[in-house]
Amino acid sequence: MRIGITCYPTFGGSGVLASELGRELAKKHEVHFICYAQPFRLEGTSIPFHKVSVLAYPLFKFPPYTLALASKMLEVVREEDLDILHVHYAIPHSTSAYLAKKLLQDNISIVTTLHGTDVQLVGLDASYKSVTKFSIEQSDGVTAVSKFLRDLTENEFSISNDIRVIYNFVDPSLYWSTPHEEKVVTHVSNFRPLKRISDVIDTFCKISAVVPARLYLVGDGPDIPLAEELVKKCKLQDKATFFGNVRSVEDILAKTDIFLLPSELESFGLSALEAMASSVPVIATRVGGLPEVIDHGENGFLCELGNTEEMAEYALDVLKDESYQKEIGRKAREKVEKCFTSDIIVPQYEKYYREVLNQ
Repeated sequence: MRIGITCYPTFGGSGVLASELGRELAKKHEVHFICYAQPFRLEGTSIPFHKVSVLAYPLFKFPPYTLALASKMLEVVREEDLDILHVHYAIPHSTSAYLAKKLLQDNISIVTTLHGTDVQLVGLDASYKSVTKFSIEQSDGVTAVSKFLRDLTENEFSISNDIRVIYNFVDPSLYWSTPHEEKVVTHVSNFRPLKRISDVIDTFCKISAVVPARLYLVGDGPDIPLAEELVKKCKLQDKATFFGNVRSVEDILAKTDIFLLPSELESFGLSALEAMASSVPVIATRVGGLPEVIDHGENGFLCELGNTEEMAEYALDVLKDESYQKEIGRKAREKVEKCFTSDIIVPQYEKYYREVLNQ
């Protein structure tokens, strides 16, 4: 198959999943990425990348990226004779794909993968909801990264499409655990308000009051200043390290003992999956698709939103008992290997592509 993929080329879950899917598909298929910048996980590969250029014109307060993307999609489909366009994150990618399809007189199949805030948050805004619903319904195939997200989309948008659940995945061979002396608690995110960074700091403050530990904060976003302020307020400057965005998060996870994810919303929780692949116990909130990834008390822990006391208690139980930590970590890795590997998930996408092309 000849497959075009569009995603946000960022450090977020949708961009990471799309990039890794493309890398895996490229082993057997012809894959082309169509984005405004090359996704960082494609660096060093030979996968073709087609850059979307947006005209900067004084009349436009906001550059018309949706139109520029549709034009580039049209160009690449024609020049590379693509069979399918797979767009990740509905806004505005599914709308651009629809426009390209109409210009091609419907001579291209479109698959839209819903990742979370595209329908949970942004897509529900009155400014976008009608067009988001229309664009999703005009797709030839729609997937969601969790049952939770599928159900939410069907309920909130009354989508007529049959939405296929295909989970996120990792390549377990890229994740490992390295012996280390310090106890390390890690949080990885885009540091947006939904990630509740104040709960991360509060939980770690409770942990470090009992067990000597370090806090690794990985990622970048609007709440970084808040995180820095809270670290100072709690007098944790000598215990907290800010890494910013990193290209090899597995290196940090390899030296991690506890992974915290106290989010208000998580459609799946790819960062939690990466931690589990590294045999790290994850302590997360019981929201969204996280219960589909973490089995509470078996391979990780799920807490009520905002309950930092409970999160700290679970963390301390693990940090005080090395054999218990290893047991939870081993079971977390086993869950990944059983349910969420590239060998399991990528064939599901290939099968779905064939279904869409044959319908």
